[in-house]
Amino acid sequence: MVREQRPSIFQLGAVEGTGGDTVVSGWGLGMCAGRCACHRDPAGGQLRISEDRVAGTLGLHCFTAAGCGCCRPWRVDELRAVLRDVAAVAALEARERTAG
Repeated sequence: MVREQRPSIFQLGAVEGTGGDTVVSGWGLGMCAGRCACHRDPAGGQLRISEDRVAGTLGLHCFTAAGCGCCRPWRVDELRAVLRDVAAVAALEARERTAG
């Protein structure tokens, strides 16, 4: 398994549809690393989300001419896996509260 840096997720969203008709909405992404300079808008320092519907990815816009070398965007299947895992943990917590 290869570990790669990704933008942080601070707000869960939705992934609806399948294949080319997939819509990703409501996700909040943060910095991939504390000292990352390529994702901050030089004019205001803000982050901008970059969605590629053709490739099925969600990441951060890169403001440097050289491109982003610090992280890669999330794929739709990975975002679905995040939602699945969060739902599984919530179900376990609910079961634990009712059991004890």
